Amino acid sequence: MKKNFVRTVLISVIASLISFGLKAQNDPVLITVAGEKVTKSEFMNVYQKNNVKKEVLDKKSLEEYLDLYVNFKLKVKEAESKGMDTVSSFVTELAGYRKQLAQPYLIDKEVNDKLLLEAYNRMQWDIRASHILIKLSKDALPKDTLIAYNKIMDIRNKIMKGSAFDQMAKEYSDDVSARDQVSQKSGSTVAGNGGDLGYFTALDLVYPFETMAYNTKVGEVSMPVRTDYGYHLVKVTDRKPAMGKVQAAHILVAIPADSAGTANADKYKAKIDEIYGKILKGESFEDLAKTYSDDKASASKGGVIPWFGVSRMVPEFIAAIADMKAIGEVSKPVKTMYGWHIVKLIARKPVDSLENIKSELKSKISKDSRALISKDIMVEKLKKEYGYKEDAKTIKDFYPIVNDSIFKGKWNIAKAAKLKKSMFTLAEKSYTQQDFAKYLDENQLSRTNEDSTVYLASMFKKFVEKSVMDYEDSRLETKYPDFKALMKEYRDGILLFELTDNMVWSKAVKDTIGLQAFYEKNKSNYLWEQRVNADVFTCANPKVAKIVRKMLLSGKYTDEMILKKANNTSQLNLSVYNGKYAKKDNALIDSIPWKAGLSADIYQNNSVIMVRINKIIDKEPKTLSEARGLITSDYQAFLEKEWIAQLKMKYPVVIDKDVFSTIK
Repeated sequence: MKKNFVRTVLISVIASLISFGLKAQNDPVLITVAGEKVTKSEFMNVYQKNNVKKEVLDKKSLEEYLDLYVNFKLKVKEAESKGMDTVSSFVTELAGYRKQLAQPYLIDKEVNDKLLLEAYNRMQWDIRASHILIKLSKDALPKDTLIAYNKIMDIRNKIMKGSAFDQMAKEYSDDVSARDQVSQKSGSTVAGNGGDLGYFTALDLVYPFETMAYNTKVGEVSMPVRTDYGYHLVKVTDRKPAMGKVQAAHILVAIPADSAGTANADKYKAKIDEIYGKILKGESFEDLAKTYSDDKASASKGGVIPWFGVSRMVPEFIAAIADMKAIGEVSKPVKTMYGWHIVKLIARKPVDSLENIKSELKSKISKDSRALISKDIMVEKLKKEYGYKEDAKTIKDFYPIVNDSIFKGKWNIAKAAKLKKSMFTLAEKSYTQQDFAKYLDENQLSRTNEDSTVYLASMFKKFVEKSVMDYEDSRLETKYPDFKALMKEYRDGILLFELTDNMVWSKAVKDTIGLQAFYEKNKSNYLWEQRVNADVFTCANPKVAKIVRKMLLSGKYTDEMILKKANNTSQLNLSVYNGKYAKKDNALIDSIPWKAGLSADIYQNNSVIMVRINKIIDKEPKTLSEARGLITSDYQAFLEKEWIAQLKMKYPVVIDKDVFSTIK
């Protein structure tokens, strides 16, 4: 994964370094490489794009860049001559990049900008809402849709006449969390939420539901809203300025499910009150959490829980946080479905600026159902642009031949063999019944039986949308010169990466014989400066240092013997390190005279250090292993220089000096 990431980054960098500008009319040719002409403006566009520091033009920098640009052209020409642009792996990789790069051209930017701003504005508020759901398939028949709609309107009418929303949710909602349920694990009853979804903000829930919630006033019940799940009634119970992201700590006194609502429940309230009393008297929140909290995962951390947003905690917990004004503030005991909590606010991050989170929002919106709005508008614009014309009657020919087998994934496309009519045209291209039959065949999946007429209408709509977007995708290079240029950048970038990796980067690493030969020929370039071979003796105190110095000067003991004797009572009395040191490698070594023998005592903190210089080593070549990184880098530069020289002999390069001299 790491290698692929580095590869992607390198290709992106290479692409930016080799970007092409558009040729201007009457633009003189500056460079010709193997017959390919590069104009003056093309070269200057590349130069200016990569002149990120906006340095003043001068002849030297232009000449250096011209040389780099010619080298790039030579490498790409060589890659093409080797057929690297036709290899399946290259084609697949380039297609992957194209898919990413095409995305901005296949959306309606104006609509997307409006959706982005709408989402950001909604993020400034947190909503708490309840709902009642009547399930309905998104492809439901009209008669089933009407039944569901009438059912949810009947529920709404009862609420408008005074029935409690939560009671209606428990009685009628298809969201089972609204009702009390028996836990499969414990067998105890878990209280229903009465439809309460807690707090949420933009992009937490499906777009139609979110829109209805943000457009409904606190305390009001909405008209039915349709989502992919069915029809919903939405009751907004709170709306407050956005909490943002919060880090908090809590102490939990859990209430077992079978104790809720019983006389035993009082003892849990008494326990949390007792803990809260200790906090008021000044005892440490963190210590109390470690001792008493039933949330063992956070208790060991002083009650601290990970950062969370408004939709990640039960509403009572969020309400307690919202009431806190200052960091470090502690709440009164708060009851939730889990038990009693005392909450401490540790840190808060408000909603960031639009500029800072724009990329993140764009990504989220692209994966959200609201992205379909942009797509639908884009499709309609393209239909108009390309003169879309449809023969509505042609779909009826499919009615007799598409049966329930398609809902089992077993429909046979041969049944459509005789259908050849044009169903619609886009610009000059005709899309036939055979094209649609193929689409049906490739997209049939096992599913619940539907009305085949409704199904065909839905599939035809999707087929038209796909065809329109695919047609636009196929024309991007023709329609948008900047996209064509961008694709060429990435194409050449991938080729350049692959070929340079083969000829230089990986070759230098794998060619151990060549690397060794290069080192032997150039070892004088990789020298150690004068160094010393020294032993550093670190003694725990002056008493140990005195004993060690005496033993060292006697010459009767090896370092191992001295170490063993000194550390007889404690392994911390003495440590010994040997090494080779150049100037500036070690401040301690630099501080003593460089001459053979034992230094004076050096006092450092509570320790005493002495240095024994064994030998002064004159300049000498580094071994290959000691300087492998630098030597490999130099070998790569050598390989590239030789390779470029060979390419210049293979492919003719002509630079018009007169044209070059006109660049100011």
